[in-house]
Amino acid sequence: MPSPFRRVIVIVLDGVGIGALPDAAAWGDAGADTLQHVADRAGLRVPALRALGLGRLVALGGGAAEGAEGAVGRMAEVSAGKDSVTGHWELAGIVLDRPFRVYPDGFPPAFIDRFAARAGRGVIGNCVASGTAIIEQLGPEQARTGSLIVYTSADSVFQIAAHESIVPLDELYRACEIAYETAVPELRVARVIARPFTGEPGAYRRTAARRDFAVPPPAPTLLDRLTARGIPVTAIGKIEDLFAGRGITRAIHTRNDEHGMDEVDRAVAGGVEGLIFANLVDFDTVYGHRNDVAGFAANLERFDGRLARLRPALRDDDLLVVTADHGNDPAFPGTDHTREYVPILAAGVHVRAGADLGTRATFADLGQTVAAIFGVEPLAHGTGFLELLTT
Repeated sequence: MPSPFRRVIVIVLDGVGIGALPDAAAWGDAGADTLQHVADRAGLRVPALRALGLGRLVALGGGAAEGAEGAVGRMAEVSAGKDSVTGHWELAGIVLDRPFRVYPDGFPPAFIDRFAARAGRGVIGNCVASGTAIIEQLGPEQARTGSLIVYTSADSVFQIAAHESIVPLDELYRACEIAYETAVPELRVARVIARPFTGEPGAYRRTAARRDFAVPPPAPTLLDRLTARGIPVTAIGKIEDLFAGRGITRAIHTRNDEHGMDEVDRAVAGGVEGLIFANLVDFDTVYGHRNDVAGFAANLERFDGRLARLRPALRDDDLLVVTADHGNDPAFPGTDHTREYVPILAAGVHVRAGADLGTRATFADLGQTVAAIFGVEPLAHGTGFLELLTT
């Protein structure tokens, strides 16, 4: 069917899941429900998201929100995984049949020795840890020895932390490139992440100079399809990193979610065409991984205010979509991602108000829909829902 949309804005709220998937128990996530638990414990004042129909997916309190100005549904993740790379790739049409490898006991010592020799610095840590906890624990030793702090999590990540005054950013990034060259093919990890920090013992803080080095997608994604046809793709936040730079016309890295929304506003107001694809990472890294329920709620309310500002700036031929890539329930035991459904909230002049998009079998349904909007070759996975979406 002909599409009334000429531009699509997709905003991914990193880690904002809406309830455990049927297979969540196999991932240790039975009972996870990120948004519901945040709403229950902290309360949520999110009128803009309510207007789009979030209350049809989550019991927000204060009366049921049966109607909606937008189209509403939820999506299940079918890929084997619950990390940002897997989730974003599936949104763009790639379904993984096996997860990336994880290292619950740390990385093989022989590998670490070889990495340290090439990086020219010692390595401390090499364990599963919270990023904020390990820099508090090992930051003083790192400063004293100049070593690199290497750690991982329940996700497939090789993370390297160092104080910016001890290891300059260029050197830290080069160490990550060295790790990427070997860890990705040998250990089959999804990402190497630079985690610079500053401050003093007892008051360390991670900086916005984080960089992700991700394995490239194994097949063409929605982004590849679009750029091959000359349709611009503007990547905001860590999108460029997650897709290893592929299929992207312009990349804008951001310091935090406020900066991310500033860039979304700027792109929309500035007439940027094609797909504007943004990731807001603070829900995940700042609040979910730190079990900060109140902070998570406050960030969602800040986003709600930005959403209210964004909507009047949309053109008549715009489609705005708010979704997520996985869960990260700050009220759930542990500090890792949770395998959950994600919301799909769509708005625009040509969106059928109150449309029920149902439960989509895969995140790839969104990518397939965007492919149909722009008239590019269909993706390998996903069933589009353009006909349900439009007036």
